[in-house]
Amino acid sequence: MIKLLWIAFLASLLVRMLAGKWPWELLVLPPRSGGAPSVAEQRARNLLGVAGRASREEIVDAHRRLIGRVHPDRGGSSEAVHEANAARDLLLGRLGERGRES
Repeated sequence: MIKLLWIAFLASLLVRMLAGKWPWELLVLPPRSGGAPSVAEQRARNLLGVAGRASREEIVDAHRRLIGRVHPDRGGSSEAVHEANAARDLLLGRLGERGRES
């Protein structure tokens, strides 16, 4: 049993060195491209109040307006700021993916 664990450990290190990722990270499916937007993307769009084809500038402006309302210095919470930042990052990431597909 110990030999099997050592072989698995060494194989994991080998995959990490060759691929730059751990074996379990390679098993994660890539995000789907095209088709209907994911639930997370739809929630992010609703939170920021932007359309499906919003440009980078529209996303950044909507994020800036939302941060102005939910920032802790203005009576908001840090959780709301984190959620707004995550929504912005998700939409800008998807926007970058869409740009590479075209």
